[in-house]
Amino acid sequence: MQPDDEICLCFHVTQRKINAFLRRENPPVASLISECLGAGTGCGWCIPILERLHARHREGLAVELGFSAEDYAEARKVYRATSERRVLPGDKISP
Repeated sequence: MQPDDEICLCFHVTQRKINAFLRRENPPVASLISECLGAGTGCGWCIPILERLHARHREGLAVELGFSAEDYAEARKVYRATSERRVLPGDKISP
């Protein structure tokens, strides 16, 4: 995904905004990312992604994801229709 691709599709929060929030606020727990424009408080789809970004930030690793915005949006469509969470290509996010 690119920096301006949306992670939280409900509230249109981009990866760039989340990364800046992580650097600026250094939240001790992933749930505090919700203070970044409400990320993760809508449908819940992005919560595992936010947790992964938070974990990478806490480990001092690059805060990036290994899949495309198109794959991400398609997997969310499936989630919204079926509540089935799928592992995204190029990443190891648990369903």
